[in-house]
Amino acid sequence: MASETDSAHPLTRPFTRAEALSLDAADPLRAMRDRFDLPSEGVYLDGNSLGPLPRGVVEAVNQTLTHEWGTRLIRSWNEAEWFTSSHRVGSMVAPLIGAAGHEVVVCDSLSVNLFKCMSAALRMQAGSGRRVIVSEIGNFPSDAYINQGVAATFGTSVVDVDPKDVEAAIADVGADLAVVQLTHVHYKTGNVYDMAGITELTHRNGGLSMWDLAHSAGALPVALNECNVDFAAGCGYKYLNGGPGAPGFVFVAERHHAGLSQPISGWYGHANPFAFDHGFSPAPGMGPMLVGTPPIISIVALEAALKVWAEVDMNELRKKSIAMGDLFLRLVDERLQAYGFGVASPRDSSKRGSQVSLTHPEGYSIMQALIARGIIGDFRAPEILRFGFTPLYLSYAEVWDAVDVLVDIMTTSAWDAPEFRVRNAVT
Repeated sequence: MASETDSAHPLTRPFTRAEALSLDAADPLRAMRDRFDLPSEGVYLDGNSLGPLPRGVVEAVNQTLTHEWGTRLIRSWNEAEWFTSSHRVGSMVAPLIGAAGHEVVVCDSLSVNLFKCMSAALRMQAGSGRRVIVSEIGNFPSDAYINQGVAATFGTSVVDVDPKDVEAAIADVGADLAVVQLTHVHYKTGNVYDMAGITELTHRNGGLSMWDLAHSAGALPVALNECNVDFAAGCGYKYLNGGPGAPGFVFVAERHHAGLSQPISGWYGHANPFAFDHGFSPAPGMGPMLVGTPPIISIVALEAALKVWAEVDMNELRKKSIAMGDLFLRLVDERLQAYGFGVASPRDSSKRGSQVSLTHPEGYSIMQALIARGIIGDFRAPEILRFGFTPLYLSYAEVWDAVDVLVDIMTTSAWDAPEFRVRNAVT
């Protein structure tokens, strides 16, 4: 993990709040803020962990509760198309990740979908003699744990390497390579992998690619099919704003649909679920990635949230994300160099997702002091202060305000209060 305290650009004069307001006035995405039900005070910089509530979600869920469930009851499996919701909502996610609609389904959690994808990939490699999974040290814990569990189940092994050594490890493993599993945007640092290059290298060495898109979908343009990716999975509660515990999504390239198989062969993945056959016959296409009855209320919330994206130009979103991250870093350089902060995220915006992570030995207490002042970010052990820049509802003035509060907290040592040292269960 990189740590930098030196400025990456010459400092001339301080950037002002008036300049931030000018950027907001010219922002082509500024109207999108009205699509969200945001608190009237504070600055929400944690949409990379839990997205805020989009307008229309409450009404959609209430319709499902009071009418579809409350009045129509079981008839809504047909009338309200609950039965096909996993495929329908998956097709809404597909354009955001560069996939075809029939290659994505919404179901289960990200962790469960990672297990299904990894297992399916290893089943495809059965008989090839390829028995090594390559991943990274410092990957999100669920990814690491799933990789370890899948390896134990299939009798394979995991090679975890430093992120900078991933490509060398793929080449070194060579003929033993089965799967390369990586998180496209790192959850702590925001570092973005070269998806196209690594996938091509994986294929050249006979492996299959598996990408975690938790911090990618809705944060920056993703091109799964253009990059020739084999498997991918992501979650619905971060940048997609589907609500706490929203179901995840899973992608399998169409070329792998024939013979697609994973160990959790539930009734919803059967070719004819209501035949109630004793033996399992997989449904075509993405069907085998479905398992049990979908969580309809959660899927309805995610479906309503995804309607926002029909109005979003992903290239404009990415430009604003980069600009906000660069502004934050400039303000940190201008105003916080005296207080011991490091930068864990890439300064090269092309290699950074929609977040900036700072480091500080007192990071937890500083973040708690920020939260108490209405600047909502989060902390990741051992010393990361993580700030998510979600372009649909954040303004440049809010970026300026967040740094201004941070400067005040450091100048006054407000972070050193005893109450800010008490560790919460969720950080």
